[in-house]
Amino acid sequence: MLLCDIGNTSYHFYDGERDYREDVKSYNPLTCKQKVYYINVNSQLQESLKALDNWIDISLHVSWDKYYETMGIDRIMACEAVQNALIIDAGSAITVDIVKDGKHQGGFITPGASMMNKSYAKLSSKLAYSFNFDLDLDKMPKNSQDAITYGFLAPLRAEVIRHEMPIVLTGGDAEKLHTIFPEASIDKSLLFRGMQIIIKKGGLC
Repeated sequence: MLLCDIGNTSYHFYDGERDYREDVKSYNPLTCKQKVYYINVNSQLQESLKALDNWIDISLHVSWDKYYETMGIDRIMACEAVQNALIIDAGSAITVDIVKDGKHQGGFITPGASMMNKSYAKLSSKLAYSFNFDLDLDKMPKNSQDAITYGFLAPLRAEVIRHEMPIVLTGGDAEKLHTIFPEASIDKSLLFRGMQIIIKKGGLC
């Protein structure tokens, strides 16, 4: 079974054993002859993908009444993969979602580490530091790098841990955030597991 998470910059494929990416600008989905189950947040590609019989849009098989109308399909797939957990997807944005008894309870979105770094640098060149993910967040900072790190990470940690739920980290910066959530598990294939669940529920294979 070939799964694909399509974003604004890449086709992210997963075949059950390995994952790989193809650039949106150069990859032609016509070259793939096998059946592909996909989700897509790239509106510019949707019409061309609809015309391909072997590309199956699994967002059409989601029980949308469990989620809010504008919620991203990638977040929904991650939520479908768990029954009771707080999910942190750490990418260009950080999304946090709570699932209890298989039902989405709500969540929030904040800029990811890269975007926050750029924001601080725009405020002042003196704040153009990378984040110190090894910072002790139980102590107030005494230098600029740690000060911007604290401003970014401390509110995130406080909001997450107050819910007292199992934490699952996914996304490109999952390992970085693991330093402030050492009790969390890391699951880079979380979204794809959610896709597999929807495929089975919908009888698509």
